[in-house]
Amino acid sequence: MASLGRRLVALVRTALDSRTRVGRGRPPQATTAVHGPDEVDVEYRPRDDDRPDPGEVVWAWVPYDEGDGRGKDRPVLVIGRRGGSLLGLMLTSKDHDRDAADEARHGRVWMDVGTGAWDSRRRPSEVRLDRLVVLEPTAVRREGAAMGRALFDEVVAAARRTQGW
Repeated sequence: MASLGRRLVALVRTALDSRTRVGRGRPPQATTAVHGPDEVDVEYRPRDDDRPDPGEVVWAWVPYDEGDGRGKDRPVLVIGRRGGSLLGLMLTSKDHDRDAADEARHGRVWMDVGTGAWDSRRRPSEVRLDRLVVLEPTAVRREGAAMGRALFDEVVAAARRTQGW
């Protein structure tokens, strides 16, 4: 029984350590952001297998634009792969229609994607089209839900136009 108690304490400490790390610094070799992909292998292949797949919204640590080592845990739509890494576009529940001019001035392009099971509160989401993130599969904290194929195709087409690939 004491052994079980020690393991529970260790699990709680690990969870707390990773939670507090999210806002302060990047977990090593977890996620990087790129603004132009070398090779983008896009596919739609969500599978109910507890592993992140293209077409699914997953949760992972994403660095801020400033590139200063800070970031946060957020939803990411996995759109494909590059080697053993996943390629994704980050989502937000913040409505950027209100600050569209400011966002455009900074080169940020957003697309409404509506609600989905990836958000437990079913808030409307937007996907950022101008910034591709590279995720290591081990950096994915959890799967949210698969995005429908038609919407996925719309998002990928818009990201292709925005990023020029």
